[in-house]
Amino acid sequence: MPLKNTGTEQLIKDTAKRLIFAEGKLHATTQEIADAAGVNRTSLHYYFRSRDLLIAAVFQEAMQGLSERLNQCMVSAKPFKQKVEFLIEVFLKDMMAFPYQETFMVTEINTVGKQLVGNIDSEPVKSFLNEVQQEMDSGNLKAMPPSQFLMNLFSLLSYPLIMAPLYKQLFQLADGAFNELITARKAMIMELIFNGK
Repeated sequence: MPLKNTGTEQLIKDTAKRLIFAEGKLHATTQEIADAAGVNRTSLHYYFRSRDLLIAAVFQEAMQGLSERLNQCMVSAKPFKQKVEFLIEVFLKDMMAFPYQETFMVTEINTVGKQLVGNIDSEPVKSFLNEVQQEMDSGNLKAMPPSQFLMNLFSLLSYPLIMAPLYKQLFQLADGAFNELITARKAMIMELIFNGK
């Protein structure tokens, strides 16, 4: 008799997400995930036949969720500067809640291949890049290819989070102090990309 889904499938995915994205257990086994979720491994394998299928489901859900949140920022009706500020807030909030998410996603893309990101909606990005070009044409942003602007923005946001363990050690920072440092980046990034305007 098949197991009735009482939220167990989502519980397993949420648990895997917490272990991998929040706690940094990138190589958590199905047994570790099942134990943390409070289910037996048979239940986990009922919903996900292998660790690879579970990881693929977690990846797709994470990628889709982050994409949707960032797309909402990019197509919002806010003025451009507020839109960028909103995008920074959303990205930092997401990455601070799940500090290993980006590392996991990059690792999976490099391991499994680009087919993992095949379903990303690029229209919001195109629209945002058009606005970037308009801002450059108006002199509000330093002139460069708009794609370089977006890569620079995401690099300023993600690189310190990917390198968090090194920076915490290098600067002798506890988690709370590091989070304060990251939170302060919003104002610094805004001033940097808008030339202090």
